[in-house]
Amino acid sequence: MTTIALIGPGAIGGTLATWLGQRDDLDLTVCVRTPVERLVLETPDGEVIATPRFATSPEGLAPVDWVLVATKAYDDVAAAPWLKALVGPQTRVAVIRNGVEHREAFAGRVADENLVPVIVDFPAERPAPGVFRQRRYGWIRVEEGAAGEAFAALFAHTPIDVATTDDFVSVAWRKLALNAAGAVNAMTLKPSGVAHDEGAASVMKALVAECVAVGRAQGAILPDDLGDQVVDGYRQGPPDMVNSLLADRQSGRPMELDARNGVIARRGAAHGIPTPANSMIVALLNAAAG
Repeated sequence: MTTIALIGPGAIGGTLATWLGQRDDLDLTVCVRTPVERLVLETPDGEVIATPRFATSPEGLAPVDWVLVATKAYDDVAAAPWLKALVGPQTRVAVIRNGVEHREAFAGRVADENLVPVIVDFPAERPAPGVFRQRRYGWIRVEEGAAGEAFAALFAHTPIDVATTDDFVSVAWRKLALNAAGAVNAMTLKPSGVAHDEGAASVMKALVAECVAVGRAQGAILPDDLGDQVVDGYRQGPPDMVNSLLADRQSGRPMELDARNGVIARRGAAHGIPTPANSMIVALLNAAAG
């Protein structure tokens, strides 16, 4: 039986844990701060329930076959004790997060050959602890290779489009463009419907344009009209959708600004590419949070 531990059961992590909990051939442990009795996921096709094992401390835990890290970028330090207990020489660690720095986040703590970067693109929310909402099934992409194929197989039973890719860099930067535009929601304190405002949409496109320029310098293949695609996606989706950056600001939690917009400014500076829009929105949101 394959043993799995998931760290970070937020909106994305909790959704993935609930789907994994449907398999009888997996031994799943969900690492939590506050225990719950079960996981409940609202999907487009109805409710899905899972009752995995919950652990509130890494004490007594042993290495597993897979560790799925779905924490926010600012929670990496909190994940360290769990990794120490759960990761053995053969443990594969799937890093499921926003941004383009999956490997950098765990360099020195997990052997590079055991790291499996993962990009997820589906809207998910956590209305309450242990309760999740997946508005569409979306997709998951992972680097091609044996580890990537093994990860994809974990979710083969789900309606999510899970596959490996031979161009993870392009996939990651394309998803980053979507995340970068989402800073407008946090800035305005408004959900996805704000994209119907032409002024807000123009700012979104400016953020994406900088992401495209820097991403291309990093080797990503990105279309010229990606900004239009991102805004159209926001406009076609539910107008009340709340992304994680907005949810964090509304709740007074830290925001993943560096992983979503700051990285564009940092990598842009390294390439000599100006990124005034992303730099400005990071500065303003940090000032607002401070």
